[in-house]
This record gives sequence, C-alpha cells and structure tokens, in this order.
Amino acid sequence: MDIYKEKKLKIKSYFDSVARTRIKYRKRKHYYWDSITDYCNFFIQADCSVLEIGCGTGELIAQINGAQKTGIDFSEIMIEEAKGQFPDIEFICMPAEEITLAKKYDVIILSNLVGYLPDIQHVFEELKKVCHEKTKIIITYYNIFWEPLIKFAEFIGIKKKGPQQSWLSSKDLSNLLYLAGFETYKQNSSMLFPYYIPVFSSLMNRFLSKLPVFNWFALNQYTFAQPIVPVDEKEISKKYSTTVLIPARNESGNIENAVLRLPEFGKHIEIIFVEGNSTDDTWEKIQEIQKKYKNTHDIKILQQPGKGKGDAVRAGYAIATGDILMILDADLTVPPEQLPKFYNAIAQNKGGFINGTRLIYPMEKNAMRFLNTLGNKFFSMAFSWLLEQPIKDTLCGTKVMFREDYLKLSANRSYFGNFDPFGDFDLLFGAFKLNLKIIDMPIRYQERIYGDTNISRFKHGLLLLKMWWFALFKIKFK
Repeated sequence: MDIYKEKKLKIKSYFDSVARTRIKYRKRKHYYWDSITDYCNFFIQADCSVLEIGCGTGELIAQINGAQKTGIDFSEIMIEEAKGQFPDIEFICMPAEEITLAKKYDVIILSNLVGYLPDIQHVFEELKKVCHEKTKIIITYYNIFWEPLIKFAEFIGIKKKGPQQSWLSSKDLSNLLYLAGFETYKQNSSMLFPYYIPVFSSLMNRFLSKLPVFNWFALNQYTFAQPIVPVDEKEISKKYSTTVLIPARNESGNIENAVLRLPEFGKHIEIIFVEGNSTDDTWEKIQEIQKKYKNTHDIKILQQPGKGKGDAVRAGYAIATGDILMILDADLTVPPEQLPKFYNAIAQNKGGFINGTRLIYPMEKNAMRFLNTLGNKFFSMAFSWLLEQPIKDTLCGTKVMFREDYLKLSANRSYFGNFDPFGDFDLLFGAFKLNLKIIDMPIRYQERIYGDTNISRFKHGLLLLKMWWFALFKIKFK
C-alpha cells in the first residue's frame, strides 16, 4: 500500500473514533481553542468568504467572522456532528488532498491540521483551486518547542492522545508554502499557558507571551500566506487607475512642480490637492494650477474641513475615484518621479499596502534632522514588533493601497477611532487589521526646496509614543 495512503487511513480511523466525543472535549478545552478563534477573527472582516480545511465538529468556522462560510473534513462522522451543531453553515465531507469546491475564498484557515497531513505540500497545492489572487491563508500549529511537553501531557492523560504527527518549525512551513506557490508574509506566536486560571492565565497569555523572547516559546504559531501570482508586466502597466492625493499646507512654491514632475503610469492618474489652513497663498496657487493644466491633467481640489494631515487624507480619499490610492507630500521630499515604483509593487501584488521608507538610502545633508532620524529608527523597531511585519519608516508620507481596501478600512475605523492627526497610523493600523501584506518601498529622500517642515520633533514624538501605547492595547494586549 502507498505510504501516504496508509498514513491517511490511520489518521482517518483515529478521528472517526473520537468524533462522537469531540464536542464535549472541545467544550472542556474551550479556553485554548477560543484563543485561536479570537486571534484569527481579528484579521477577518464580516463580509469575507471563509473556508476551513479540517473543520472537525465545526466550532471554529461557526464562531469566525464571515458572510459565507464553508467547512470541509475527511471524516464523515465529524461532518455529521458539525451539521448537527451548526445547521446554517455549509459542511462538506471532502479530503484536503482532493478539493473539488467551485468557489474562491477570501480567507482559508488550517487550524492544528498540518501535522497530521501525510503530504503537506500536496495539500497546499490543492489550496490554489479555491484561491483568488488576494486570498489570505491562515495556518495555526503547535510550536515545535512544545513537542515533548505535549507528548508528556498525552502520556499523563491531561490531553487526548493523538496519532503520530509531523513537527514543523515556522521556517519549515514557510518553505513548504513557497514550494506550493505561496509566500509567507507574517508569522507570530501566542499562549504560554493553555489552561484557564483567573489572573495568572491572562498575565501569561495576554501580556507575557506577546513580549520578545517569551514569544519564542509560545504554544500556538500562526503563519499568514498569500498566493504568488504570475505577472504579465505589460498588462499590469495599464491595468489600474490611480489617485495621487497631495495634502498641502504652506506649500505654494511646490504646487506646480508636483504636477509637472509627476510621471505617467497606469491607466489614468487623478490628482487631488487638499489645502489645509495655509497662511501663504497655497490655496490660490492650487486654483491657478488646476485652471492652467485643465486640458492635460485630471485635477480636483478642495480645502479640508478640519486640521492635520490625517483629516486632509480622509477628505481627499472621500472623493477619490482611482483603483489605487497614493499620498504624495507637497514638500516633494519624496520625489514624484518615484511613484511608478509604488504603482508597480501594488499592481504586481508584491504587497497590499506599500509603505515608503526614507531610511535605506543615504539622505541629502539637510533632508532629515539628526533627532528626527533617531526617532524614526526607534519607532521603526517599536512598530515592527507591534504590527508583526518589518516597518522601517512609519512617518514617510507616501503610502499606497487599493481603494477597495481603504473603503473597508474606513468602514471599520471605529475599532481604532479617529485618533491620528498624521494619517500614517490610521492607514498602517487599518492595513494590519485588514490582514494586508505590508511592504517597505525604499525611496531617496530629498531636502525640501521651499518652505519649512510642519513636524515638531518633541511634540509630535510624544504624540507618536502615545499612539503606539494606544495601539498596543488594541493589537497586542487586546
């Protein structure tokens, strides 16, 4: 008999044998399982379609967010129990190695499953049948560090003894996903103590397990991946329209250059100037430039209703029509000529949120003051840990995302609130919660040639620290 088939039959026999007692067992261990559900749920929106592979008796897929939800499992008895518990959810008896579903899903979850699969790579390859180009894969699995502890727990009877399984590191999972045509963009761990003891469990799992070093030993590992999509560069170059939003306060001398230096890229470019409480003639200059270039450029203009760059971004994006939304600061310290690189990165699905970074290439002498540079590097480390992806430069003004994703971000803004006067963190935190891959785009930062910076090192530095602290309890310690 084929070794994979033999292994699969043994595992199926085991899960068939425990299916009738699975519901009671899950209820007794709900603290552990609920932590997985809660973590996954943070990244899944209410309008998503969700598929769970290896759904068992259906508890996770039933509690997860989603407008359309499907669970599949190779055990007929497990599926029977799942249907009995949750008759409104679609459950199908189907092996992960032979997926025949016709739908494409926004999110696919494999929770504590991969170790039991005889051929993990083959199952990952099967996922392509139910993926579109923006599908997100969420895999939960035990930390390999816990293998002896889990085996001991099975030996003394505090955990149900299971069949032999593979123990994979996070690097093993990333490699198998890559071989199957997926890229891993985020990995994290949580939970140091899988049982509920008032106060103690919260201290261990809500706080301590999220901290550096302690996090290495956490029980549950989470891997996030998305399909590697082949790109036709010629087709992509004209596929999407773009809105370039230019917030401008006291930038009269830069307005015309912002238009003249903007290259052509994509299907169409819409420029939106948002003037914000200037004390010079910036608004008059914007009106003048709109009239001057009305025959060659699609330019919209408005004055923001409130104060701060964040308010200007929200006002401009409210009238934007482009498929892709970009921010270009009117000081032009991020050269407009570099915007095609941002377009290509997001159009080619290199990331769902492209974040400019000024801290890779050497800067012009007076482009950024020394204390600003130190502050940016500190916040780079702090926010990279917070957002679980490398974020080199949080305050670079140029940030790019699809408008359809921004509309979802805007609809769910109440989770974080309108707390950000800069606008950068409203977008970064929102992109994180939307489960977008965040990728840095290095740019050459230039010295401004007109006007003065609107950033106050100490005042705004303290404000950044306050926002980081606020987000800490909305993201890490929630």
